[in-house]
Amino acid sequence: MALTRAGSPGSLGSGRPVGVRPRALVALALTSLIGIVAFGWPFVVSGSSALGEHSHDAPYLFVVLLPLVIGVVYAELSDGGMDVKAVAMLGVLAAVGAGLSALSPGIGGFDPAFFLLVLAGRVFGPGFGFALGGVILVASALLTGGVGPWMPFQMLGMAWVGLLAGVLPRATGRVERVLLAGFVTLAGFGYGALLNLWFWPVATFLPPGSSFTPGASFVTNLGHYAVFYVTTSLGWDAARAVLNGVLVLLLGRPVLLALRRAARRAAFSG
Repeated sequence: MALTRAGSPGSLGSGRPVGVRPRALVALALTSLIGIVAFGWPFVVSGSSALGEHSHDAPYLFVVLLPLVIGVVYAELSDGGMDVKAVAMLGVLAAVGAGLSALSPGIGGFDPAFFLLVLAGRVFGPGFGFALGGVILVASALLTGGVGPWMPFQMLGMAWVGLLAGVLPRATGRVERVLLAGFVTLAGFGYGALLNLWFWPVATFLPPGSSFTPGASFVTNLGHYAVFYVTTSLGWDAARAVLNGVLVLLLGRPVLLALRRAARRAAFSG
């Protein structure tokens, strides 16, 4: 049975146009589980563990995330969760999202692709949102030359944003736009905080109070990371969070209407 959620009144009628099929759901759960380990290991490993002893290798070991994120999209395609029209829509939105990222004005960490990703995840559902987040990131990285060991982490972070947008509570009208604006604001900060974890444990240039300490307690390393985040990337992430929230409030209504109109006309089979 596909994982779907009933659409809001006046939006998609009986439900989401794209569901998550069982095999894709398993792939998504496995990918997310490994992703949680990839992001969270600095707070739970001991200094004597194998991972603690090889912390400098961690960013490259977790490049396994790349094929896993792609595997979720493949499972959706092969199980019929996405039909030809859904794939076409995924391609169009990914191209637009990548273009927005490439053409963003460079105001701090502002990336308007978050605006499109959250609205598309809301309209087309969590599975589509997960796939779209990953594909947008890959396309953007290829356009801008941003390919490196950080890319699988960025893919998963964007994919999670799209997925969570698809499972937000039901709402309509202005309440829905406020809900989405609040979510994209929180996601802007959360994405930045997560992405720092791909390199923070191996950054040797940090002062002791903000660096990863192998063997230290969860609370100690969490405190060190909080100092690092506030003093380095909080301001950068604020531009992404606040400006995308404003975009949702100002442009969310027409974009949601356009996406829902496209979904109704396409009559996706997922």
